[in-house]
Amino acid sequence: MMARSTSTGKNGTSTKRTTAAKPRPSAKPYTKEQLKPHNKHRILGFFAGLFAILALLATAARALPADLQELPYVPTVISATPWFMLLGLIALLMAVMSRKILAALIAIAAVGLNGYWQYPFFYSTTPLPQAAHNAVAYSEANTSDAFARVMTFNVYKGQADAQAIVDMVRDQRVEVLALQETTDGFVKKLKDAGIEHYLPYSNISSSDGVYGNGLWSATPLGQPVDDEVNSSASFMPAGTVDMGGNSIRFVSVHTTAPVPGYWRQWKRALDELGLMQTHTDTRYIFMGDFNATYDHAPFREFLGTRFHDAARISGHGFTFSWPTNRQGLPMFAGIDHVVVDQGMTAGQCKVVKIAGSDHAALLVTVDVMR
Repeated sequence: MMARSTSTGKNGTSTKRTTAAKPRPSAKPYTKEQLKPHNKHRILGFFAGLFAILALLATAARALPADLQELPYVPTVISATPWFMLLGLIALLMAVMSRKILAALIAIAAVGLNGYWQYPFFYSTTPLPQAAHNAVAYSEANTSDAFARVMTFNVYKGQADAQAIVDMVRDQRVEVLALQETTDGFVKKLKDAGIEHYLPYSNISSSDGVYGNGLWSATPLGQPVDDEVNSSASFMPAGTVDMGGNSIRFVSVHTTAPVPGYWRQWKRALDELGLMQTHTDTRYIFMGDFNATYDHAPFREFLGTRFHDAARISGHGFTFSWPTNRQGLPMFAGIDHVVVDQGMTAGQCKVVKIAGSDHAALLVTVDVMR
């Protein structure tokens, strides 16, 4: 293309001259090195959005009605609810790095919602009194007061280390022990290990004659029954213990696991426990393998306004107790619980692994006077 310009000469006449236009520099293609950061941001942004959506949806599943939580695999997803906060935080970091505002907002919503549901586990409004701490600190259990150290443990079809259990009872000064999935052979091993030296009174029952649940106590078990709950899952034995003049009914709990083919039965077993709210003439402490976390709606419906999860009201934090026997997989679900009646408080929660089981033992100090 040619460009024309006009100039004025000395005599005032104008002259025209033609000049060539300067060529525009041609755009150079991006090099692979220049494209790499852009591609990385796109990949980060994609995964930020994906993780954020997954974290929000999985967290929101906790809010599903109990009837929907019995759908296949939904209980499994909900059992890992606290861990989706970690997924949300990862999504938030990736969203910030890739400058994806929408993904960041979704991740913040997932983390915020999960945090709102989980923070009560780390804050106690009714801590144990100092008298309770003192009562369980003696060299031997004091069965005449209103404080008790209790323990629950699923012994995995009688495969757990019986001697380790007895040692734990001795060292922790346990006054009431609940065990699930016991066998006749395992009970004999417990006796050989010296359980009766510390907890001489027991009530063990089995619905199928093979695997059972049991209670052991440092003081007599009044009004023992094979199944307090009339459960379709297993016999849940019970007995009444005198705690400083307070009659407390202990129940060893084992509900149906949420596995393929048993989703509805899982919810049914928890609903049957919920009927215990109507037994207003008895003060209860339930201990055992509930196969449900606090995030499961059927478990919360069992608690209602009357019963309380000991770990949650103690402000101890999470008490993940399953699984303990999966290589490379940490304990991620708190399905073992000590549940106390209204007017009681709890603290000093502790999760301890014992060889031979897929569960960890849960220990709690209970004050039945408050």
